[in-house]
Amino acid sequence: MGAFSSLSERLNHIFSKLTKRGRLTELEIKTAMREVRVALLEADVNIQVAKKFCADVSEKAVGQEILKSLNPAQQVIKIVNEELIALMGSSNAKLAVASKPPTVIMMCGLQGAGKTTLCGKLAVHLKKNGKRPLLVAGDIYQLKVVGRNAGAEVFEKGTQNPVKTAKEAVEYARSQGFDTVIIDTAGRLEIDEKLMQELEEICKAVEVTEILLTVDSMMGQVAVNVARTFNERLEITGVILTKLDGDTRGGACLSIKAVTGKPIKFIGTGEKLTDLEPFYPDRMASRILGMGDVLTLIEKAQQAVTEEDAKKMQQKLRENSFTLEDYLVQFESMKKMGGLQSVVSMLPGVGGKIKAGDLDESRIERTKAIILSMTKQEREDPVIINASRKRRIAAGSGTTVQEINQLLKQFDQVKTLMKQLKNGKRRLPFG
Repeated sequence: MGAFSSLSERLNHIFSKLTKRGRLTELEIKTAMREVRVALLEADVNIQVAKKFCADVSEKAVGQEILKSLNPAQQVIKIVNEELIALMGSSNAKLAVASKPPTVIMMCGLQGAGKTTLCGKLAVHLKKNGKRPLLVAGDIYQLKVVGRNAGAEVFEKGTQNPVKTAKEAVEYARSQGFDTVIIDTAGRLEIDEKLMQELEEICKAVEVTEILLTVDSMMGQVAVNVARTFNERLEITGVILTKLDGDTRGGACLSIKAVTGKPIKFIGTGEKLTDLEPFYPDRMASRILGMGDVLTLIEKAQQAVTEEDAKKMQQKLRENSFTLEDYLVQFESMKKMGGLQSVVSMLPGVGGKIKAGDLDESRIERTKAIILSMTKQEREDPVIINASRKRRIAAGSGTTVQEINQLLKQFDQVKTLMKQLKNGKRRLPFG
């Protein structure tokens, strides 16, 4: 994940200095927390939030039991982790469900935050969890496209008054057995009175269960101010942060709950309709501190690889019949999990140490192009790939013979490692 990479790197640097010192003095902890405050401000965290966070950590960290403990630096990091979790909302805030269907979710936000696309993402998420959502059009044309791609029905009445459309949509949902209504309200380039009145009127006209505000995390403190204003007028129930996969500094994620008192319920982590994750404060804190996020990684892996595919792969490993075709499937699975950068960012001990530029995703695409340029026979038995075949594959994939040699060598090494693991001669580093 692009967000927090710079903050994660700074925090790791600060805490590594503490770890090297062994026993700590109160002055050393307070000096470190001053550095943490600067790092948070550079990550665009609200100044009051940053000050209170550092003061709370300092107060807990300078207790005599911490200073006298065998590993005070680790104790300080533990406190920072706990305070980060508390700052972002303590636990996962689930969507509320109406006691009498349908559950009505009103989506609001400024233009450009990705609100309409997010309606589709939310519909996909709800369908995956056994719900039957109905999308209601504020932005008619874009939502029709999003709804079609999400496999969700769209209720629209052209340019009819949005309040009337919302009422009719809820009645339609009730009569047709839809359990969730997602209302995509009109966006504006900036907050204005007309927008707010329209949203307030929809809330009066229909029984809204959730008012979710879509916020562009790349806007930093501007996003926090937008959230504060919407909350003051509408009493929002939660926030969805978009573009958290981009090169954001993360300030909005760390400030919104503290400023508005309302939880972040979901985060958008990419452009695909499946790129929406429930927000877990403890997992995010873990990523920020470079401790990884194994739970999310496992969930992504389960979504990317079916149980049947996993069993087939186990069988191939047992029989030592792993082919380049299977190698290609692994790359596709990684893509479904968000790509190499996303996977690596969730590995414990990596955190901010590896930046986006350090991982060459294009190399994976070139490897895939090479395999796709091979015949079925060549993929199943790479031994037959001679010099003339390599030249043909290079021409077909837009690569070089040298790159093909590197791939074949890498594939041999993978097969050797798998054979060793199967025979019990090697252990996985985390096993």
